[in-house]
Amino acid sequence: MSDDQRNAILDAFRALRETNPRTPAISMAECIRVSEGALQASRLGEDVMTLPYAATTVAGMLHTLGPVKALTRSRLAVLEQTGEYPRLQGGPHAGLLLAPRGLDLRLIFSRWHWACLIRDELPEGERWSLQVFDQSGHAVHKAFSVSERHLSRWQEIWEEGTSDAPCFVDEATPSASEIPAAAREGLKQDWGSMTDVHQFFALLRRHHLSRLDANRLMEGEFTQALPTSSVASLLDLAAAEALPLMLFVSSRGCVQIRTGDIVPPQRMRGWLNLFMDDATLHLNDTCIDQVWTVHKPNRDGGVTSLEAFDQHGELALQIYAERSEGEPESRLWRTLLDRLVHHQAA
Repeated sequence: MSDDQRNAILDAFRALRETNPRTPAISMAECIRVSEGALQASRLGEDVMTLPYAATTVAGMLHTLGPVKALTRSRLAVLEQTGEYPRLQGGPHAGLLLAPRGLDLRLIFSRWHWACLIRDELPEGERWSLQVFDQSGHAVHKAFSVSERHLSRWQEIWEEGTSDAPCFVDEATPSASEIPAAAREGLKQDWGSMTDVHQFFALLRRHHLSRLDANRLMEGEFTQALPTSSVASLLDLAAAEALPLMLFVSSRGCVQIRTGDIVPPQRMRGWLNLFMDDATLHLNDTCIDQVWTVHKPNRDGGVTSLEAFDQHGELALQIYAERSEGEPESRLWRTLLDRLVHHQAA
């Protein structure tokens, strides 16, 4: 960005921060009409430093940060969890931070464009965060320090930072595409032949389909459309039955998974919220466009999810029952989903 653009963004940011210092950066970026990445990049050399490392190196640092609040958002959902990152596993293209019932993430490094360290002055004191953005300036993942005992590590990383500015590009508007009628039979055969849920991503690539298009093609076979109110209904039912859930919230470069018991959802300012001891889920369920139940075969009798999509056809939230590898899916979970399906049919 030019110096004039940078100064204009900085002036607007400072004015908003002075008026309400606790306003989230994404909200300030929306007010200024820039991406969140562009907003933070305008602060380079002052309160923001670029981390001059490959995505795998940045991800490999996470376990050294100590206790954090980890945050991933889709367009309609925000998942925040407290804990410590496990050590990075995986390869050069995809990373795994495996910690069932802890900070459990799947990382897509090709979508990581810019990583930075941010130092914010808030009324309650200094706050450090490590944040990653994609090529369009959308946040991929954020980690906020919650332990003063580990600040020396954050300061060490700060000293390694540079003022190198990222270059962001405008986001392309998704376009609707026609689904070939002949695609259904081939997809049905491949879908029914799955022995592991992780084969689903290769199936989508092989058939050149989005997740939502595949759900539409398999309606009545492996998928079922439900009312958008089904997400709130399911969370209510699961909380009442004390059924542990796996909540998946995905940005374009990160999937964050929170596993465990949930609490009854609360509605505040139009959003649906789960306020748990170790995590918070905020869901703008009034803007959900489509909801589906999706069954995927595997060696253990198959697994079923509830999937909520936004108006652009992107996955906003995915929910499974808690399950260990090699174990069958919870009967109670399938009973709750059946209740939703039967209610829709009625």
